[in-house]
Amino acid sequence: MLIAFDIGNTTVAIGVFQGRTLYRDWRIRSDRDKTSDEYGIILHNLLQMAEIRVEEVKAAIISSVVPPLTPVFQTLCRSTLNIRPYVVSPGLRTGLPILYDAPAEVGADRITAAVAAHEKFGGPCIVVDFGTATTFDAVSAKGEYLGGAIAPGLLISAEALYLKTARLPRIEIRKPAGVIGKTTVASMQSGLYFGYVGLTRTIIAEIRKELGGQAKVVATGGFGDQIASEVPEIDAYEANLVLDGLRIIYERQK
Repeated sequence: MLIAFDIGNTTVAIGVFQGRTLYRDWRIRSDRDKTSDEYGIILHNLLQMAEIRVEEVKAAIISSVVPPLTPVFQTLCRSTLNIRPYVVSPGLRTGLPILYDAPAEVGADRITAAVAAHEKFGGPCIVVDFGTATTFDAVSAKGEYLGGAIAPGLLISAEALYLKTARLPRIEIRKPAGVIGKTTVASMQSGLYFGYVGLTRTIIAEIRKELGGQAKVVATGGFGDQIASEVPEIDAYEANLVLDGLRIIYERQK
């Protein structure tokens, strides 16, 4: 079995693969203050509940956008699983040429998602990840990572409204009854929800112009399912796109 860790700013996605099949997956809170021993206890309990013996896990791969947590999970793999993990970085073979001006600046999650999208849907394609940040990534027909766009995520935007204003409350992000809000909460929900629908459609359209042709669009991330249903330009929603990408990159090391 292969275990994959996608370490994000808000959550850590963990997936266990049996061959090419995602056998089990979990989401836990990303906490920079936790030690490898604390994460080890969590992982041991998750595996135990899924009736997976530690000895069955033979390989590990990590994608991280939280530098302080990368060595924590490397230590976790060595101490709990007795495995030296692969870490998605410029030195790892991904099969995806990076045409960014500064390749080392590209987040590992963006590269990993792009690998999975191109493998599943071909190119050109666009990946939209509704995570802590909302990212848009373009992959050419040849399978080259070209770059993209980064916008604040829905949660960041909602929190900014709450923290930077005197009277706006902290709200649940969901689709309101209509665009014209009749309360402050409904008005905020409208601005955030429909605002991100508009942002998503506009950036997809502009990237498609630069790519030429009708690029496939794949969405992922926590709010991706909600927003994708409102954006006809999105062809597919893949909840575990980054985990699948980690599995593909691991296979390419062999």
